[in-house]
Amino acid sequence: MWTIYHNPRCSKSRQTLQLLQEHQVEPEIVLYLETPPDKATLKSLLKKLGIEPRALLRKGEDDYKALHLKDPALSNDQLIEAMVAHPKLIERPIVVKGEHAVLGRPPENVLELL
Repeated sequence: MWTIYHNPRCSKSRQTLQLLQEHQVEPEIVLYLETPPDKATLKSLLKKLGIEPRALLRKGEDDYKALHLKDPALSNDQLIEAMVAHPKLIERPIVVKGEHAVLGRPPENVLELL
């Protein structure tokens, strides 16, 4: 089963979805800004991606600056809670296949899952 955490307004997210479809993959599409992942789901995604929460943050977002998320004293749980409360902070797109996931930046990263 394939899933893409997708933002249709994002060009990289659209390109990643198109690349999957070109390889006959029709993933479940989660519009994560409308249906944000809860804390448990986000922790699972991070584990599948093999990264720490800080690596999944969009550092250019206004919320990143306003919430002072650059502060190295913030715990992983605090960063995850910020992403749950402000899903714009989550880097996109995230593509999941089973127990593995990749960030679609660049979109060609999804080819690792094929």
